[in-house]
Amino acid sequence: MSNVVTNLDRNAIGLREVAFQSICSMAPAAAIAASIPFGAPLAGGALPLAVIFAFIGIFFTASSIGQLAKHVPSSGSVATYSAVGLRPWVGFLVGWGYAAVEVLIVPLVMLQLGYTVAGEWHSKLNSIPLGSWWLFTALGTLLVCYLVWLGIRTSAKTAMWLGFFEIAVFAILSIVLVVKAGHHNTLSAFTVKYANAPKYHGWSGVIAGSIFTLLAFSGFEAAAPMAEETREPRKNVPKAIMIATISIGILYVVSTYAADVTYGPKRFTGFSASANNVPWDGLANSVSIVFWLLVLLAIINSTLANAIAGTNVFTRTAYAFGRAGAFPKSLAKLNARHRSPQNAIILQLVLGLAIGLLLGWKYGPTTAFGIVATGLVVIVVLVYAVTNLACIGYYTKHRKEERRLWLHIVIPILGFLFLVPGFMNAAGITGVPGLKFIAALPKPLSYGAWAVGAWMIFGLIWLLKLRTGEPEAIQAVAVIHE
Repeated sequence: MSNVVTNLDRNAIGLREVAFQSICSMAPAAAIAASIPFGAPLAGGALPLAVIFAFIGIFFTASSIGQLAKHVPSSGSVATYSAVGLRPWVGFLVGWGYAAVEVLIVPLVMLQLGYTVAGEWHSKLNSIPLGSWWLFTALGTLLVCYLVWLGIRTSAKTAMWLGFFEIAVFAILSIVLVVKAGHHNTLSAFTVKYANAPKYHGWSGVIAGSIFTLLAFSGFEAAAPMAEETREPRKNVPKAIMIATISIGILYVVSTYAADVTYGPKRFTGFSASANNVPWDGLANSVSIVFWLLVLLAIINSTLANAIAGTNVFTRTAYAFGRAGAFPKSLAKLNARHRSPQNAIILQLVLGLAIGLLLGWKYGPTTAFGIVATGLVVIVVLVYAVTNLACIGYYTKHRKEERRLWLHIVIPILGFLFLVPGFMNAAGITGVPGLKFIAALPKPLSYGAWAVGAWMIFGLIWLLKLRTGEPEAIQAVAVIHE
């Protein structure tokens, strides 16, 4: 009897696991500790309002993706959505870009794991050198790929418990900080009263600060590529995306408010630079050494869970494209025992180690993190923007009888428009009216944007090659496998 398997592990996970796939992909602990505070110098004490503003914007895109997931359950996810809703060649380019986004997740967060663990251990034990970051990066990458190799049941449940821990730590700490703030609590943090950053008073600062939170939500759609392994995917995947987006949105608002009233909204522009540029470590330490340790563990958990989720997404995207013939067919090969895309996992392992370690050794782990993050964000914002348009196209071409003006036209347009400033900021496109806070990307951060630009040009060349020699591979991107 042949041991060759061609289908992913059907009905392997339920709503809980697939919801945490999206939650972990957002890396809430890492976002709260590292990403959102970057908005403080722009939004000042009104950063909680900026978080709400960003949440509303990303909610529109989450709604569009959820509406597509209802009818297009596919491991190809956003690529298949765009192929069906717009054109197959558009779907191919979206999948080409999305594969790059997800393959970059592992080196990105494993670099963060490396310099965080090495840095904190060095601060407590001088005998552990800062240069040991590469060891933790490599070990983390190996662990993540091993867990994904064991199949979606193992990787999803592991990520779920890691994600639960990081959420619990920051939720509890936020409540403690709010109580500790006492009479300093104020609803004015949700107005423009404390939007007092120099040159960014009022709503201009709120909008500028919201860009960093907008990017902290990236990954909310990561449940979608798990459709072929999820029970009742037409129901559970859209629900998982909305549960993840709303729950983490609430956590972001509560935690940012807690930091605001604890640090002081009048001086909150200096929050991100406090405690040696690790402000949440400072807040946690002000409560107790126990919370400092818990926050450190939560951030480590967040990087591991995020890497697991990202590897799941990349390998399923590579599997879907390999199955279609748009990528090498070998990427569609599944492990006979675990039904995991084994060749795609090996590719992720090799690329994750190569990108993370080589850039880290060349530029240092923190600068390397910035280079990878820049490239990743440039593409992911474009993917989200096109998927909003795909929602309009799908319900216009294929589900006209179900189309609703607000749900399938207005909301996707608003989602698209909200993403425009995020893309401009990530790409360092300056001189845009109303977006004067955007700065040109300095070297070597700009290398990330140039690298993904080159990747997309190569994708166009590959697309032309397929259209000439294997046009059926492009059309297959739009096929829904149920």
